[in-house]
Amino acid sequence: MSSPNYVPLKDTKLFAPFKLGNYELQHRIALAPCTRMRGVKESDGIYVPNDLVAEYYGQRATKGGLLITEATDISHYAGGYPGIPGIFTPSQVEGWKKVTDAVHAKGGYIFLQIWHTGRASPPSFLGGKSPVSSSNHPMEDSWIDGTPCDSSPPRPLTVDEIRAIVQDFAEAAKRAIQAGFDGVEIHGANGYLLEQFLHDNVNDRTDEYGGSVENRCRFPLEVLKAVCDAIGSDKVGIRLSPWNYFQSTRDSNRLEHWSYLCEQIVNLPSSQRPVYVHMVEARFDEVLDEQKKVESLTENDKEPTVSLLPFRNILQRAGIAFFSAGCFNWENTVPKLESGATDIVCFGRWFIANPDLPQRLADGIPLTKYDRSTFYLTVPPEKGYIDYPVYSATA
Repeated sequence: MSSPNYVPLKDTKLFAPFKLGNYELQHRIALAPCTRMRGVKESDGIYVPNDLVAEYYGQRATKGGLLITEATDISHYAGGYPGIPGIFTPSQVEGWKKVTDAVHAKGGYIFLQIWHTGRASPPSFLGGKSPVSSSNHPMEDSWIDGTPCDSSPPRPLTVDEIRAIVQDFAEAAKRAIQAGFDGVEIHGANGYLLEQFLHDNVNDRTDEYGGSVENRCRFPLEVLKAVCDAIGSDKVGIRLSPWNYFQSTRDSNRLEHWSYLCEQIVNLPSSQRPVYVHMVEARFDEVLDEQKKVESLTENDKEPTVSLLPFRNILQRAGIAFFSAGCFNWENTVPKLESGATDIVCFGRWFIANPDLPQRLADGIPLTKYDRSTFYLTVPPEKGYIDYPVYSATA
C-alpha cells in the first residue's frame, strides 16, 4: 500500500452489516486464512494450537467480525508443512477450544479452514510414503524440506481412498464444531488436493474422477456435500482459486471449468449448498506481480476475462455469499464492495500486521507495515505474530 490517503471508511459499505447464514456480521472485513506455522509439536506429524495461537486470533477478533483460520490438517498425513495445527486428535480439539473461546469473548465469529495438501506433501512428512494426488504428475521444483518433487512422484488415489478422504473432511468438520468453531471453510484452492482434481494439467485420470470437467469436479463436490451433511450448510464455506498458478497448476479453460463448478454448487439442494464461496483474485500470485499475473492469464492462457465477476454472478442466483481475497488495500476495497462484485473482503498480510485492522480502516489510522520474514516459523514464535501494536492515540 504505497502512500495511501487514510480517509476514514466507517461510513462506507465496508462497515455495513451483513447477514451470513445465521450470523450477523457488523462489518465486511474478514481475516483471510494465513498459514503461520506456530503449532506446538506433540509428536511426529501432530501439532497443537496453544495459548499463543489463542492470543493471536483473540487479538484480531471484533464484535460481529469474522476470522478464518489458517488451513488445518484433517488427518495425520494430510499435511505438508511443519507447525500446522490439525483437527484430528483430542488434544488439537482442546487446543482450538482456547482459540474459539478467545474470539467469542470479544463477540467475534471464527471458521476453521480444513485441508488436505495432496502432492504438496513431501515423503518426510508422510512417514516415508509417497504423496497422493489425482494423478502421478509431480509439482515443479522442491518441497519445503528441499527434496526435489520429481524424486517421488505422487501416487494416484484409488476410488476407495477418495471416498475415505471425503469422510475425513466430514469428520474434521464435526470436530471443528466440537471445538467451538462457528463453521468451517473447505480448502479447494491454491494447488492442494481438491484443486489437484480440478486442474486438467494435473488430473488425467480415466475413471469417474477424471477426464471431463464433470468428473474433475466430482471429488470437491462430494467433499462439500459430505461436510454440509455433517454440520449443516449454514456453517460451511469453500475456498476456490480459478486463476491460481501456485503449486504448478495450469488449466486449458479456467473460466469455463470453474463456471461449471459454480453452476453445480448453485444446483445443489439447499441443505448441501455452502453459505459462502471464497475466491482469490486473479491479480494475486505468490511469485508474479499483479500486472504480470494478469498479463500471463490473458496472453499465455488465452483467457477472455480474468475477473471473479462471472463466478460471483452465478453464485448470487442462489443467494450464496461471495468472499474475495488477494491484494486488497485502502483504495480498492470500498469500490469492490460498492460495485457489488463481492460481499466480504478478506485481508491477510495487512491483518497480520494490524490486529486492530477494522478500527484502523474505520477511523483512518495509518497501517503498520508487515514483515514478510516473520510470516512463518520465527524464533521466538511470538515474533511477528502477537507483537504487532494496537493503535493508541496517546502512543
